[in-house]
Amino acid sequence: MNQLLNDGRALEGIISSIIRQSTLRMAPSRLDWERIYRIADYHKVANIVYLGILGNSDSVPDKWKERFFERYQESLLFGENYKESVKEVLTWLDKRSISCIVLTSEVLRDFYQIPEAADTDPLRLYMDAKSYDLVRGYLIDLGYEVDQVYEGAGEHFHRESGLAIVMYYKLPFRTVKYARGMQKLLESACVRENYKYIRAFTVEGELIYRMAAAVYRYVTDELTMRDVLELQIYHSVLREHIRMDVVQRRLAELHVEELAEKILRISYMWFSDRKDEYYDGLPENIAEYDILEERLITRGMINHETDRQALELEKQIQKELNREKKSERFQTLKAKFREQWEKVRKMMRWIFPDYRYMASIYPLLEKVPVLLPVYWLLRDMRLLIRLLKK
Repeated sequence: MNQLLNDGRALEGIISSIIRQSTLRMAPSRLDWERIYRIADYHKVANIVYLGILGNSDSVPDKWKERFFERYQESLLFGENYKESVKEVLTWLDKRSISCIVLTSEVLRDFYQIPEAADTDPLRLYMDAKSYDLVRGYLIDLGYEVDQVYEGAGEHFHRESGLAIVMYYKLPFRTVKYARGMQKLLESACVRENYKYIRAFTVEGELIYRMAAAVYRYVTDELTMRDVLELQIYHSVLREHIRMDVVQRRLAELHVEELAEKILRISYMWFSDRKDEYYDGLPENIAEYDILEERLITRGMINHETDRQALELEKQIQKELNREKKSERFQTLKAKFREQWEKVRKMMRWIFPDYRYMASIYPLLEKVPVLLPVYWLLRDMRLLIRLLKK
């Protein structure tokens, strides 16, 4: 576990040095580059690491140097066509009067001081279930494949050398409080300029979405360094235009405002310019931040959680997971009962055929229908004797 934490901190140091464009302080020969690559790839920052090893490439094994370069090259190629691909998809949707909401804006790529450090970030869309089915078929016809399913919420679509798209018909937040709060946020989205049916959040709305999603992904151990980096970049570039009192009020409705603030502060501790004085000095309760960082860096493998809002949200998510499992078990039992009942019904129909069938075999029944039970008995006895003779 300590090695995982050390590798994670080394990776965070590499990324922060590149983003800040400061001197890279590391001893490349002491790092296990296979582990560093795997951690970086999970955290979606492998392309940034490549920029960091350019001046130290002799200390990095060729195999892993090539892997980092592949991620770097993917990011470059992706960036060349990203905006045009997004425009193409949104225009297609708009022309067909398909209403949807862009959850995270593609303009974030423009905020990176080093353009090639940007990620191969997908276009994230929310739409109703009916529109979802239509657009899903369209994407598959265009050669997109589903490479990840968000159960009960949506899918991740990918096409070789093309734009990745995440589509939701339900936002992937399990708790009732989150579901209600995020639905309220969706309703605040405004029609995007140059479109009729495409909507997007205000700058406050998108920050609320990013911070709320970061908190949720943190407590489910899915938050990546890339998520934290992009939260910092988005906030630092647009903070002069963001009413943080509005953001805090909406996050407070979800009961995550304190944890969201801590994650934002970590993002500044990791990636902000040292001259940036948005957060003046280190926090007083630095031990709490160490716990948050350890959990984030190790994907929850080191978890000494003490934050009350994180613990409460975890509890709510687990409660919902237990409810879903209970519902699944009930549905499974219900399906089994239905299957057994259908077998019983089939057997009863075989033992006691309907009146019309019996009347075709025994014409007297048409004149005396009350004899139906007698003829059932005669027929079944005859069939039983036939079976016994075999």
